[in-house]
Amino acid sequence: MKKIIITLVIAMSTLGAFAREDNVSPKVLDAFNTEFTTAKEVKWTAGNNYYKATFIYNEKYVFAYYNPDGELLGLTRYISPVDLPVNLQSSLKKNYVDYWVSNLFEVAKNDGTVYYITLENADTKIVLRSYGGSEWSAYQKIRKS
Repeated sequence: MKKIIITLVIAMSTLGAFAREDNVSPKVLDAFNTEFTTAKEVKWTAGNNYYKATFIYNEKYVFAYYNPDGELLGLTRYISPVDLPVNLQSSLKKNYVDYWVSNLFEVAKNDGTVYYITLENADTKIVLRSYGGSEWSAYQKIRKS
């Protein structure tokens, strides 16, 4: 019985994180609909001080983050290595030839674009970051067991 109650509590708290469009601030909806007029399959999530829209835009999944006043805080999207700036692609080919890409996404904010890439080999997982597409810097390195 305890397990059932705990499962129900977890399920209800998870469902509470999702916001129907009628629970999203009108300022946020206005800003989103103005900026992304061709967005498809929009789903909203509400956080403590933000709203997150998950949607398809130009045939790609995009995540937009807004504050309650309707100000766009940033956008994220998963990308392919071929979508990276050429100098970042070259750096990967030159310095990380023994690794494969397991995750790559772009974060676009008012102050610029940041790329995060996760590279792996049999022993190590490395996360690199690039501000503005100029060069990679180590963000995190994890030894696999």
